[in-house]
Amino acid sequence: MPLATGGLEDHVHLLVGLRATHRLDYVLRDIKADSSSWVHEVVGRKKFEWQAGYLGVTVRPSQIERVKNYVLNQEEHHRKQTFQEEYLEILKLSATEYDGRYVW
Repeated sequence: MPLATGGLEDHVHLLVGLRATHRLDYVLRDIKADSSSWVHEVVGRKKFEWQAGYLGVTVRPSQIERVKNYVLNQEEHHRKQTFQEEYLEILKLSATEYDGRYVW
């Protein structure tokens, strides 16, 4: 269930509620496929494609409103922080291990 969507030209944020039976990789596969078709057919960007992979993090119920505001105010947020800075901060805050050679 979508709770909030936001982003800029180079990335998108989705805040979604998933049941334990939903697989995030399948949900994102379907979102990417459907949105790619829409961009190709409706927007007319024939060369559009999503990057491989995604970053998915869990949000505590007590933080949903805070994260929703963050997602909905991406333009304002990115006046202060680049996408790359934001991405690395999300990795750090979510305690996600990563190899810096493969981030970009």
